Amino acid sequence: MADELTVGELAQRSGVAASALRFYESRGLISSRRNKGGQRRYERAMLRRVAVIRAAQAVGLSLDEIRSALDALPSGRTPNTRDWERLSRGWRRKLDARIEELERLRDRLTSCIGCGCLSLSTCGLLNPGDVVAREGPGAHYLEVPATER
Repeated sequence: MADELTVGELAQRSGVAASALRFYESRGLISSRRNKGGQRRYERAMLRRVAVIRAAQAVGLSLDEIRSALDALPSGRTPNTRDWERLSRGWRRKLDARIEELERLRDRLTSCIGCGCLSLSTCGLLNPGDVVAREGPGAHYLEVPATER
């Protein structure tokens, strides 16, 4: 088994498009070296980093947040269980907040359009007289207030 992977091999093994891998590299999330022919070669450890990137994206982390998290991992050795636990604790808080936000959205969505009228301007139940229009454009009943973020 080769110690290094081509971009195609990394794409195939990770399930991430080669273009996305090049993008990750341009953002400093993964790294490669160039062989004599100028082709990218990735250490096998990049498979793990790509998996972490995908998991972090699923949690809703930005690429900058992911890079900061990856930068906090040790260089020169494979991350151990303690490293991953530390990393995931921060992600867990973000994921819990995202779950709460989605639950609020679900609950507001159900109460807001549950009657089927789909018109806040004529809704006598939740928005009589269209008083929410004073708050400006947007789906105010469905948005998470800044104080709750």
